[in-house]
Amino acid sequence: MSSNTPSIKKLVLINSIWWFICCLIRGGILVQQKVTITESVVDGVITFGFLGASCVLVINNMRYYLPKQEKYWYVLIISLAISGVSQFLSMVLLKLLFGTDKHYMQIFDDSSGIRFGISFLSVGCMSLVGLLWYTQEEQQLISERKNDAEKMAREAELYKLRQQLQPHFLFNSLNSISALTGSQPEKARHMIQQLSDFLRGTLRKDEHQWSTLKEEFEYLKLYLDIEKVRFGHRLQTNIEYDDTSLEMKLPTLLLQPVVENAIKFGLYDTVGEVAICIDAKNNGGVLQVTVRNPFDPETAQPLQGTGFGLSSIKRRLYLLFARHDLLQTKTEDEFFITTIKIPQLG
Repeated sequence: MSSNTPSIKKLVLINSIWWFICCLIRGGILVQQKVTITESVVDGVITFGFLGASCVLVINNMRYYLPKQEKYWYVLIISLAISGVSQFLSMVLLKLLFGTDKHYMQIFDDSSGIRFGISFLSVGCMSLVGLLWYTQEEQQLISERKNDAEKMAREAELYKLRQQLQPHFLFNSLNSISALTGSQPEKARHMIQQLSDFLRGTLRKDEHQWSTLKEEFEYLKLYLDIEKVRFGHRLQTNIEYDDTSLEMKLPTLLLQPVVENAIKFGLYDTVGEVAICIDAKNNGGVLQVTVRNPFDPETAQPLQGTGFGLSSIKRRLYLLFARHDLLQTKTEDEFFITTIKIPQLG
């Protein structure tokens, strides 16, 4: 386990306060038993000084070796050893200093068992505090690493989804340009220029994960201009929004595949004009975007498979918000309706 300077300082402070309190209690008890104040103070400083220093060594050792659950006996053995060694060293020093004071030495000998028991319990308590402290820190570090790994995985998957959408649209556009090259070369050149502007904007947007609705509409207009070259007068669009929604945030490049899906099911199986309606509003602090397109239920099956575009959006929204209910589709009076809800972060 790696070292953590702020943590060891806090634990040493707790350890010092603990043994200082023990020293005061021991001194008070000895004074009540007619031991001089000097002997009481020296007794407490020597006894608890050894114990406190030993606990600091144990706590510092736990920075590098943390006993696991199956090795908790390690704490018990260390507590017993520290208590025994401290008791022995304290006895030697105190006898050297106060060996001629029969009253003090009598109290010392009579309380040896109690001293050892209190020392053992106190050392065990401080060792347990250190063990729990470092175990919690280790779990927190593991949790942070896990969260960082999951975040990196989510970002990688989101990036992959955005990159997959690009060729999906690009192939369709190139096929349309190829079809226009022979019959309508001017339209083909115009569409190539529009596609270039679209892709340039896409490359800039890939650096950002979030856009305002206003920015997304500007990008969507480039896409619709390309599609209108493909379908001519057959494709009509109607975009409505309230002013408060324009500055609301949504994931970058989210609307284009939704509209592409609407065009796919609205125009591919029909020969007449088709209107794609896009409505955005601020619904109680949640950005709600609805895309409506007509479809022929006899030739189209949007509910059985909404394609890569909508499935990728649903996945993106789940990765960002951990919710499955932010993209919903339904049919109503021969219209296919896709509704997206974007909670606003912060």
